[in-house]
Amino acid sequence: MIEDSESSQLRVVVVGQGYVGLPLAVRAAEVGHLVVGLDVDVQRVKRLMLGESYVGDIPDTRLAPLLPTGAYRPTIDSSDCADFDIAIVTVPTPLRDGVPDLSHVEDAARMLGRHLRRGATVVLESTTYPGTTEELFGPLLERASGLIAGVDFHLGYSPERIDPGNPSWTLENTPKVISGIDTASTEAVHRFYASLVDTIVPVASCKEAELTKLLENTFRHVNIALANELAIFAHELDIDVWAAIDAASTKPFGFMRFTPGPGVGGHCLPIDPSYLSWRVQRALGRNFRFVELANDVNNHMPDYVVRRLADGLNERKKPLNGSRILLLGLAYKANTGDARETPAARIAELLTGMGAEVQAADPHVVDDAHPRAANLVTVQRVDVTPERLAAADAVVLLADHDAFDYPAITAHAPYILDCRRRLVGAHVDSL
Repeated sequence: MIEDSESSQLRVVVVGQGYVGLPLAVRAAEVGHLVVGLDVDVQRVKRLMLGESYVGDIPDTRLAPLLPTGAYRPTIDSSDCADFDIAIVTVPTPLRDGVPDLSHVEDAARMLGRHLRRGATVVLESTTYPGTTEELFGPLLERASGLIAGVDFHLGYSPERIDPGNPSWTLENTPKVISGIDTASTEAVHRFYASLVDTIVPVASCKEAELTKLLENTFRHVNIALANELAIFAHELDIDVWAAIDAASTKPFGFMRFTPGPGVGGHCLPIDPSYLSWRVQRALGRNFRFVELANDVNNHMPDYVVRRLADGLNERKKPLNGSRILLLGLAYKANTGDARETPAARIAELLTGMGAEVQAADPHVVDDAHPRAANLVTVQRVDVTPERLAAADAVVLLADHDAFDYPAITAHAPYILDCRRRLVGAHVDSL
């Protein structure tokens, strides 16, 4: 029988200090736990040790006070993880050539296994396919530790629901789905997260919790693809798709608003549904057609944006080759610096390859904070000034940050392709 720690103050390890791990670590430290935040990125850890946050949802004013007290300790040294009561794994789970890459999860399991002791709890938060916790993560912990999950230590899964840049729904007030491999594990996971968040939603198994995350993101992915493809056809039919969406949104039941855009980004939509599709194909030998269709539509939205831009310039007797293009917004969504898998990178690449002179502005995106959007650093970064707007042959709004001066953009830009429907005017085309 597992003997749980009776102390309300737990020694917590959070593996991965990105958009999911850092808010979790800071929150755990704020409520009184002793937290070690482990990350393999040396530069990230150096910034954290100085009290500098690179995650927009965690201002320096929340991070810095935790360091002198020792409540939060960022590190790159895995030996600092020894003697933990609970460890949370929030490492990336990218796709490699369409196949889930769980190497970071595997590395975390092997590392934690070397420090795992009886009575401890380990929770996986990284998005993955159903079955990962019990079929891959748990066995790796067991082999590295010599202990048995459910007998010597607790094991569970809790999908992250972080929405970068959302001021209304935060870690604290977003309901937290949790699970464990047995009743005792579920109770241990429940106790920890109950100290951090307002609402806990237990489910019966880790596979159900893993599927919950994929369902949430696949739902969004498919409906955004519907809105995107509808926007393409509506434009060709000379119908205002945005007006139709506004009208449909007045229905108080049976409709949920989704809007078109230049493509999808972040970890959730470009990657997570493909984990489910891969699992279905591998386990059942069948294709998840909705996911594959949504991937096809959303992945090609950057191409459509470039085609619409070329058409708009052509109507103004300007070739795309040699035109000065100003991209507004490099993040994948508004009011965040998250440039993971951003469609802006593909759009910039396509425009540059077609001979355009591309510049970009984003008040939130810092080049060195987003290695997976490294191709953005090849785009010249500029400030949005009246002179810069007027000098551009076309301005393309990709991420509608509130920090942009929209009246000034409308007043000074000669031609605008608005992918977010924030601007109006005779010289503005909406996606």
